[in-house]
Amino acid sequence: MKPSLVQVESPCDHVLLLRLNRPEKRNALSNAMIAELADHVRGAESEKNCRCIVLTGGETFFSAGADIAEMRADGIAAIQNRKRAEDWAVLESARVPIVAAVSGLCVGGGHELVMLCDMAVAARNARFGQPEIKLGHIPGDGATQRLIRLVGKYTAMKMILTGETVGAEEALKLGLVGEVVDDGTCEARAIEIARLIARYSSRALALAKDSVRAAQELPLSAGLERERRNIALAFTTRDQKEGLAAFFEKRAANFIDE
Repeated sequence: MKPSLVQVESPCDHVLLLRLNRPEKRNALSNAMIAELADHVRGAESEKNCRCIVLTGGETFFSAGADIAEMRADGIAAIQNRKRAEDWAVLESARVPIVAAVSGLCVGGGHELVMLCDMAVAARNARFGQPEIKLGHIPGDGATQRLIRLVGKYTAMKMILTGETVGAEEALKLGLVGEVVDDGTCEARAIEIARLIARYSSRALALAKDSVRAAQELPLSAGLERERRNIALAFTTRDQKEGLAAFFEKRAANFIDE
């Protein structure tokens, strides 16, 4: 049997760890790997037990980008096909919070994958970039749209038009990651963050994520309306009532994701 392209672990309660597992290709994102990732996210969302996902790669590379061999063989169909678009949409629209743990090289499609995550922790050896211009084409999994929203026009243009990478500390200053940690500790730190998130109700987490994500796409007035809608939905849950009760009774809340 072929080894799984995505290894699955459960480092602690309510947390799922997904590890890209194609080391011989520096975790190049083949269509098969993206499909496996999407399947695991679908599975996590169908189970009440999962409240946070950690996405990681190796110590020297998170992902070197899209699968160049597939592009050479299939042309544009390698990155523009219905199944890939559907699987990528699953990752983009996931209700479960996703924390990326990035060590080493993270470029092209790998960087675009990280930009879909809700938080990113980087090791000091991490490098981020969009080098597609060096191959005579452009990013095709969202970087031309998401990168400018994260770092602004001039930095996005520089990264996309030169293909140059940025290191972890610069990525932190630019807002590409939320935290930089020592090499060898990145995954553990991401799991620690995920454990903090996983203490809370999956219903509230999903509504909070939806509200914040809406801010990137909607005008302020529409975003505020989404927030009002989502807090109203939160107040209909048993977990919201449990949270209030626990506060007044000075005890830890027992959230049941309902």
